[in-house]
Amino acid sequence: MPMQGPPLRAALVAAACLVAPLAAAAAPCDAGEHRQFDFWLGDWEVRTPDGKLAGTNRIEREYGGCVLHERYTTGGSYSGESLNVYDAARRVWHQTWVDTSGTLLLLEGGLRDGRMVLEGRTVGADAQTTKHRITWTPSPDGTVRQFWESTDAQGRWTTAFDGQYKRK
Repeated sequence: MPMQGPPLRAALVAAACLVAPLAAAAAPCDAGEHRQFDFWLGDWEVRTPDGKLAGTNRIEREYGGCVLHERYTTGGSYSGESLNVYDAARRVWHQTWVDTSGTLLLLEGGLRDGRMVLEGRTVGADAQTTKHRITWTPSPDGTVRQFWESTDAQGRWTTAFDGQYKRK
């Protein structure tokens, strides 16, 4: 005789209690905050303000959609990669950048007025601290501007890189 009445209801409630946490855990990075940087996803040509090709960049979602993985190359001897993740506990975006010159750049920040703004610091061999600020601005035409500023020895902001991303 099949289960009926209260025993069936109890079994269904118990099963739902077991399955619900699994369903919630299956997509931990689907919240809107985790999608704020999705405008940067894709295969890109990156050009300087004068139109010269600076390099190519591929940004993909990985690790269950929780990480944006950037792979940049100039086609020459320089290349680099970054891992980007939204830290929900601290409510900030984090980027770790490494490249063929041995640079390690740790940046944090978030979405400001529709632009992603990440900031950090590096310390040189001379013990001088340099501040970095990189802003990614999406445009209605689908392009993205990456504007990287850093401080000089006097602490003034200077342009380190200005690139226009256009989808391949």
